[in-house]
Amino acid sequence: MAAGGAADSLLSGACVLFTLGMFSTGLSDLRHMRMTRSVDSVQFLPFLTTDVNNLSWLSYGALKGDGTLIVVNAVGAVLQTLYILTYLHYCPRKHVVLLQTATLLGFLLLGYGYFWLLVPNPRTRLEQLGLFCSVFTISMYLSPLADLAKVIQTKSTERLSFSLTIATLLTSASWTLYGFQLRDPYIMVPNIPGILTSFIRLWLFWKYPREQDRNYQLLQT
Repeated sequence: MAAGGAADSLLSGACVLFTLGMFSTGLSDLRHMRMTRSVDSVQFLPFLTTDVNNLSWLSYGALKGDGTLIVVNAVGAVLQTLYILTYLHYCPRKHVVLLQTATLLGFLLLGYGYFWLLVPNPRTRLEQLGLFCSVFTISMYLSPLADLAKVIQTKSTERLSFSLTIATLLTSASWTLYGFQLRDPYIMVPNIPGILTSFIRLWLFWKYPREQDRNYQLLQT
């Protein structure tokens, strides 16, 4: 029993550590924005969608009474909100950013209204909210596939982050094991695509190393 409890705590700690490590990769973008006082080469939508994802999983964790989910996604939501506010501060086209933010937050509020007001049964609410979180997470993991196709087309991995790839692999693997341990498919299943896409990225880093990127660009010029 004690060994099982220690293993559970270790897995929970791994989920917290790896996930916060993945979220903290945005600190390099934050530092870039503050140093250059611009948002050049920084994408806004990943911050926004990750924030919505964190808030959704935070609700699921609160409803389920899962401390690991609560801690990770509460800290993640704070970090993503910080990235969003920094981006908004330095972005010259603030109305576009505000419109995107308002649209997704409105969508999130409608979801809260549905789950908390129109689904009175707690078990049904947990299942439907878990399904929503799962679908949203899967869509986030699959959304960079267009970038991966671009990497193959250009034979360049310049647009990929190796550190983020490793962080995503470790995070997805730990949450998959955590969901398996809890017998919770809503946690386990949506993280499997994260493992698969991470291995695809690692294969691309092996297939098109950075030195080859420079040679390819020289040939193109």
